[in-house]
Amino acid sequence: MEPLDAATLPEGALLLVDSAPIIYTLEANTGFALRFLPLFERHARGELVLAVTTVTIAEVLTGPLGAGEEALARRYRATLETWQVVDFSTDIAESAARLRATYRLKLPDAIQLASALAINADALVTHDRDFAKVRGLRILC
Repeated sequence: MEPLDAATLPEGALLLVDSAPIIYTLEANTGFALRFLPLFERHARGELVLAVTTVTIAEVLTGPLGAGEEALARRYRATLETWQVVDFSTDIAESAARLRATYRLKLPDAIQLASALAINADALVTHDRDFAKVRGLRILC
């Protein structure tokens, strides 16, 4: 794992973004949002390509839906669907199972990792330390 420095990422890099960085930014979490904001700004300028999994969409929408904020949930979903969306396929499920067994990851984390590998992402952006043992993919936090 390495610290996220959005300024050093090459133009056109494909990054799969885990749920926490998105939630921190959407909720303006004072402790963590600033760490990830430059990444989203570079994406907004067309310099980076961001991807999310369907698991991330479910996790991001849980807060607004739990609070009864349907309109906010629709806005979040509309934004996330403009990114590359990685559907949870049978191949990703099998890969996630293998990665879960190898690295002892929680299932949602294994799905994130398997999805990043499936799309040949340049990195996985997360705030989850459980990815510390992962090899074979750049993990940015």
